[in-house]
Amino acid sequence: MKKLIFYTKPGCHLCEGLAEKLAQLNHLPIEIEARDITQNPAWFAEYQYEIPVLCRVINYPETSEVEKEQPLPRLSPRAPLRQLEKMLQSYLGPFESE
Repeated sequence: MKKLIFYTKPGCHLCEGLAEKLAQLNHLPIEIEARDITQNPAWFAEYQYEIPVLCRVINYPETSEVEKEQPLPRLSPRAPLRQLEKMLQSYLGPFESE
């Protein structure tokens, strides 16, 4: 299963819109970890002017302990669901049908 990290904060209407779209993609094999930037000073410093931010998690097979986050390009808040799904497929790789 592919993993995404979703940086967000309470009261952000852009975050809420993206969260709604992500919820509609529950048919895809993606694990989404939501992180409230107000709960961690480092996250807040990094993303306070950028949220919502989606990052893919890259695992290094040779060392299972190390993960790296790579921010994905920002989509327009008006982007349709299909465009979000297409972007995720291009950055996470093809999804195998279950």
